[in-house]
Amino acid sequence: MLGVRRSDLPLDKDAHSRFLPWLIAFMVFLAVLAIGGILVLGATASRWDQGVGGTLTVQIAATDNAAQDQNNLQEVLNVIAAESAIETYLVIDEERMMTLLKPWLGADADPADLPLPKLVDIGLADGARFDLLGFTERMQQRVPEATVDDHRVWLQRLVNLIETVELIGLATLGFIALATIGTVIFTTRTGLAVHKEAIEVLHLIGAQDSYIAGQFAGRALMLGLKGGLIGMALGLPALLAVGYLAESLEGAALPEITFGIFEWVLFAVIPIAVALLAMSTARATVLRSLARML
Repeated sequence: MLGVRRSDLPLDKDAHSRFLPWLIAFMVFLAVLAIGGILVLGATASRWDQGVGGTLTVQIAATDNAAQDQNNLQEVLNVIAAESAIETYLVIDEERMMTLLKPWLGADADPADLPLPKLVDIGLADGARFDLLGFTERMQQRVPEATVDDHRVWLQRLVNLIETVELIGLATLGFIALATIGTVIFTTRTGLAVHKEAIEVLHLIGAQDSYIAGQFAGRALMLGLKGGLIGMALGLPALLAVGYLAESLEGAALPEITFGIFEWVLFAVIPIAVALLAMSTARATVLRSLARML
């Protein structure tokens, strides 16, 4: 028939190849989860870096004297205003602080019963050189009750952790690719052993090794594509389900699993890439095996 490639080997009847799509589907399922996790971690690290990387927080401990607390706050604001590297600063009001504390203290907490400190959020100018040590010393000389929290310290540690997890995810993708290659090699060699006599006959009538390799490569391509689509159909719903559960939890630090055009194109390429990997692996395996047989 037109458009159907003739096959001289009954590869579609091999019982051992029936499991190959499901094995590949399992590999693709893991790959989708790993890639999704890497993308989400990267977006989360970028969001935290943009939102927290250029900020500081000054905390002024409460005293028993309200007038002293107000004076301390004014002194802190004077020190902040004199710093050229600081672009913006904002005093966190009591209502905002109670909103932040509500998940831990409950809705019935009374701010009058709590020695709430004064908090000032500071935004640094982009590219500005900021002497944190000198700023802290000047601050504490004027207001001993004040402490400076540099978010960049713990943020850098958190980013380092995320980058380490991303590297582990990339290594996992490498192991998945190696496992897929090993599975295709095993299946192809088994097919060569099963059809050894038919291959010898094809050699006798003049068939080239490349032609025989094309038979196995075409079959591996179709099985790889089938397994890739199955794995994609299982992996994407699982990834979206994790995102749905994450959205149901409260907390701004939790990442929001949303993907753009680039991410969806990347996911769409996975089944094709796996199919091409299976095809090239099968072809190389057949050519190498036939070279040893002759």
